[in-house]
Amino acid sequence: MADNYFNNEKTVETDFVKCETCGSTMIFDPNTQKLTCEHCGHTESFDKNTNVKELELSAALQKSETWENETRVYKCENCGAKVILEKNEVSGSCPFCGTAHVVESEEIAGLKPNALIPFLIDDEKAAESCKKWSNRRIFAPSSFKKSFRTDNIKGVYTPCFTFDSNTLSVYNGRLGQRRTRVVGSGKNRRTETYIHWFMVSGNLQYFFDDVLIAAGKKISQKQVDKLSPFARDKGCVYEKKFLHGFMANHYDKDIKTSWQEAKGIIDSRIRSMILSKHHADVVDYLNVSTNHHNVTYKYMLMPVYVGNFNFHKKLYNIYINGSTGKVYGKAPVSPLRVGVLVVVIAALLALFGYLYMKNSSNDGSSDFNFGENTECVQLSEDIEMAA
Repeated sequence: MADNYFNNEKTVETDFVKCETCGSTMIFDPNTQKLTCEHCGHTESFDKNTNVKELELSAALQKSETWENETRVYKCENCGAKVILEKNEVSGSCPFCGTAHVVESEEIAGLKPNALIPFLIDDEKAAESCKKWSNRRIFAPSSFKKSFRTDNIKGVYTPCFTFDSNTLSVYNGRLGQRRTRVVGSGKNRRTETYIHWFMVSGNLQYFFDDVLIAAGKKISQKQVDKLSPFARDKGCVYEKKFLHGFMANHYDKDIKTSWQEAKGIIDSRIRSMILSKHHADVVDYLNVSTNHHNVTYKYMLMPVYVGNFNFHKKLYNIYINGSTGKVYGKAPVSPLRVGVLVVVIAALLALFGYLYMKNSSNDGSSDFNFGENTECVQLSEDIEMAA
């Protein structure tokens, strides 16, 4: 098995940039949008092309994909080490000397990225965004909130496809609206809810712009959706210099599969638009046939910071949009904090019960004077909002 694995080995050319002043490695700095020397601080500008073009989907669907089992290696020109690349790695660093390497464009298997959104915030700002996010998790332990550091947050360009499509949909169906009416008379007079059914048919034309599909295994569609929107107005034509100092992954999900997922999203949105158009509450049946015209795509790399944090032997992943600072993740829950809240709520309920009984016994009335207990009511509301 090992022999077969390495029989598919392919040597690829990579690129790295040395500082012309001191010879150290240069990386892309999100703050200056320039290449910056890690050692002496020397900066170097480069041209950025913001004229990102849409590509014809039909041509891409015909492209053969034969790279899935390929092992790729490169020789680090800085230290001479031979380094194995994951099949879907486009950018990384030499594990021996730390030099940032980016695979040459012509060496990227399958479809080539034609666009990206560069990192616009650095890892320190990403960590700050994490701290602000964690401070809003009132049940998260304090030790978890203090754990966000730049050394456990890594910048990764994650692969995505975006699709544009002019759609024309023809539909027919039986829809319903919930309505009310008054029935009966006298003591039996009442209001009931019923469904008014009606038949519909027609067509709907709509242009879908940049339907975003996550094409990598490491960052899912759900996570990309939660981090969206990205700063699309900052998009650039793919340039490997943006990748220096960051990891970058190639797609695992090919464009055929991605397009099928995009069509599923488009179909769902079209159905929602039809139901909204007819103000429908319920559906008996709805048949929709959609034709797609002038379908184009972009293969884009999206900037995401990924944080890995261990808490009580459990791993928590936090994701930060590298262009906006938006955060998505899950935080641990402190049993102590939850317990304290439960005790406080129970004490407040007991206090309300005691005051209610006392008020009733004093004046013989079951009416509770909330005006005399404004602070208790406000405290209860504050706790409910915090929960």
